Amino acid sequence: MNKMIKTLLLFILIAGVGVGGYFFGTKQAGMKGTMNGPNNGMTHDDAVAPTPGNKGKKIKHWVAPMTPGYVSDKPGKSPMGMDLVPVYEDDDQNGGIAAVPGSVKIDPVTIQNIGVRTALIEERRISKRIRTIGIVAYDEKSVAQIQTKVDGWIEKLYVDFTGQAVDDDQMLAELYSPELVAAQEEYLVALDSVRQERSMKRRGRGKSMLSAARAKLDYLDIPIHQIEALERDREIKKTLHIHSPNAGIVVKKHIQEGSHVKPGMPLYTVADLSKVWVYADIYEYELPWLKEGAEARMTLSYYPGKTFVGKVTYIYPYLEAKTRTIKARLEFDNPGLALKPEMYANVMIATGTAKEEVAVPTEAVIRSGERNIVVVSIGNGRFLSRDVILGAAGEGYYQVASGLAAGEKVVTSAQFLIDSESRLREAVSKMLQPDTDETVSDHAEMEGMTDHSQMGGKGGGKSHE
Repeated sequence: MNKMIKTLLLFILIAGVGVGGYFFGTKQAGMKGTMNGPNNGMTHDDAVAPTPGNKGKKIKHWVAPMTPGYVSDKPGKSPMGMDLVPVYEDDDQNGGIAAVPGSVKIDPVTIQNIGVRTALIEERRISKRIRTIGIVAYDEKSVAQIQTKVDGWIEKLYVDFTGQAVDDDQMLAELYSPELVAAQEEYLVALDSVRQERSMKRRGRGKSMLSAARAKLDYLDIPIHQIEALERDREIKKTLHIHSPNAGIVVKKHIQEGSHVKPGMPLYTVADLSKVWVYADIYEYELPWLKEGAEARMTLSYYPGKTFVGKVTYIYPYLEAKTRTIKARLEFDNPGLALKPEMYANVMIATGTAKEEVAVPTEAVIRSGERNIVVVSIGNGRFLSRDVILGAAGEGYYQVASGLAAGEKVVTSAQFLIDSESRLREAVSKMLQPDTDETVSDHAEMEGMTDHSQMGGKGGGKSHE
């Protein structure tokens, strides 16, 4: 008897568990079906409540806070399971978001939190400092190559080593040449002929002979003091004196005592180092800033604390293929001969635009590679992304060819966040804008389907009859 009671109680317990499980499963299925409905189990009352600041404003659409590009016309859940956020239409239709596609409005608290800073666009003269490396060289205009126009031999050297400093018109060497001796004899003969004609008071060829002989001495570069001594002493000199045409340094000596020289053969090379040239390499993108006459400053590692001031005298009209640079020639005074050829120097060239132009701070520009974008503040917490065409850059500013005007304000910080939101708004606006052609096509298609349905209904009725 006890065994039968225990069996009955066990059967009742199992039945109760089954019934409870059935009702629980039914309730869960109903809740699951509700959750999978059109509104994801949420009514408008379940959605995110409007904030007090947006109370009374019309909701334009709903967006996902963590899924860019996701837009819905009703509240619900985002693909990541988060509540959709409402986007309100702006009440201000003049210059507001509804009037300017892609513009965004940010409340003052958010502007302060994300650190938005703006700068006023002004016209300014943009300056640029070009920093480069230069090499000191000789002033080519003050380099003289000394040579002879006759065949002869070097009798004596007065300047006999390279690097020796010489003065203007200083004697460098003595040259013996039979041609020079003959030229002196011709000159003396012409002098005697002129004197005889004067004493006899008659005219002859003596004067023309003297003129030709004197010209020959000049053409052979016989110094004037030797010609005067020849006229005074009536004594032919064995050697010709060779003088330096300018003061400077002997940078090359090509002869020794006893050397045989020929016409056109170089004897000395003398360079004046009171001024030097400096060749500087300028990159292509810096070329628009480089102007002749611009001030140049130079420092040398071996002379710390000393700055040499010069100017740009010439810009070469060709590009160096290996370095992809353009050479500029600078000119500097060289007091005390501190600047020596072949030295390396640090060069800074200061230049700028000729007139004031519209300029934008470099930190305000978003460079994408193909486009240059700035975020413009259009007032009342509204911002708009705008494409601009830029010119040269210098000292923290870009020249603006088009896209901005003086007096406008641009964002110089947090513009990446504002630009991304602006482009998202513009894209959403284009997505929600109805296509007229598609609407007309859909309307015509619906009318055709209605007409076809009515015709089919009438035909079916006749067939049935």
